Amino acid sequence: MRPSTLLWAFASGVLGASWIAPGAVWYDTNGAKIDAHGGGVFKRGDTFYWIGHAAANQTPMLYSSTDLINWANLGAQASSVTGMWRPKIAKPNGSFWLFGQQDRYVLSLKSANFVGGYSQSAKVYIPPDSYSYSDTGMFYDDSTQTYYLLTSADHNIVQVNRINSDGALGDKVSDLRAGAYEAPGIVKADGVYFLIVSGKTGWRSNPNKVFWATSINGPWTGGSDIAPQDQNTYGSQNTFELTVAGSQKTTYIYMGDAWDSKGGASSNYVWAPLSINAGAHTVTIDYHSMWKVDVNTGVVSYPTTLKRYEAEHAVLSGRTVVKECSSCVSKRSVHGVGDTSEVTFHNVTGTGSRQWLSFHYQVNNPEVGEAHIYVNDEPAVNISSLNTRAGYHTSTPVQLTLRAGDMNTITFGATGGERFEVSVDGIELFEEDE
Repeated sequence: MRPSTLLWAFASGVLGASWIAPGAVWYDTNGAKIDAHGGGVFKRGDTFYWIGHAAANQTPMLYSSTDLINWANLGAQASSVTGMWRPKIAKPNGSFWLFGQQDRYVLSLKSANFVGGYSQSAKVYIPPDSYSYSDTGMFYDDSTQTYYLLTSADHNIVQVNRINSDGALGDKVSDLRAGAYEAPGIVKADGVYFLIVSGKTGWRSNPNKVFWATSINGPWTGGSDIAPQDQNTYGSQNTFELTVAGSQKTTYIYMGDAWDSKGGASSNYVWAPLSINAGAHTVTIDYHSMWKVDVNTGVVSYPTTLKRYEAEHAVLSGRTVVKECSSCVSKRSVHGVGDTSEVTFHNVTGTGSRQWLSFHYQVNNPEVGEAHIYVNDEPAVNISSLNTRAGYHTSTPVQLTLRAGDMNTITFGATGGERFEVSVDGIELFEEDE
């Protein structure tokens, strides 16, 4: 049995999203999957703008939001430009600029308008040594009102170059020569600059590192992990760090890409708050399966459970069996789940529109099998196609469209090798918070 691709989650009932779920498919306000990879966020007035490249042809795509959750698609910003990886926004003068990688050159696009109308301004190698590069990063230092282009240059050098007031790529101000790193981003907290980088492992995730300096001019020291090593930065690669300065607190956000095996359309996004201790020179990801930040106050919050459906009370088939589980809410879970041994939950409450549900389950090795679900009479779908964190975390939130009322049925099964083991704890529904 090969689960189908998910069609029914794109069905009617497009509502505003209420949470950020790292690794989950993220939909725009039209109900289409957001297509802005290797991106960054630029705030203008009360609106945030997310720029990134389209997976199919790497043309720069722009989205807008006032809450960092619900994003409107503003379209391609330079439809004639393709192969422009990891675009970022800068405004060093009266015009608006996009910087990205094309053919290992720095490609800059310029427009008199913020949205649309971008055309090529320059295509250059990186000064002062005319290095080629990849993996564009961007940092704005509000203390000097200066934009800096961050690059993974030749010879395993991560380089920081000033963007001049005329939009030209200026002098190198510092570099990191500590190993094979890429995907740079900088966040500044309490006067300390933190440079976050990824190792070079292709599309596969790895433990991203953080280095620090008391000046943008360096030197950069450190190299500690921003997440537990075995989590490989929660299956993602760094692309940008966003600062939300609220009335009650300042929240720093890690933005990462959860790439598929080719950096293609099934890639998703991992966003999470950062815990920064400037005195100790540490930065760590504060990972939660669902969260959001109030862009006015800067306060981070998490969802409230509306209802739980325990697997031990569901209808069991095949070789499934209930066993003790010390980490489960009810202290019991269902083991032995497979292709013909399933757990069926009845009377699941639906809103008639897209809603968040979290599947609580564990697998012994997510690399050798897949968990899948059937919703009502729809074909099966692999949970990993809805959330790339499936199998790597005990709580996997996804967005589904269920029928309104308490007449929904969800069946949980799995496919994998004979050593693939799955245990199911239950399903969690959340209070709607639009």
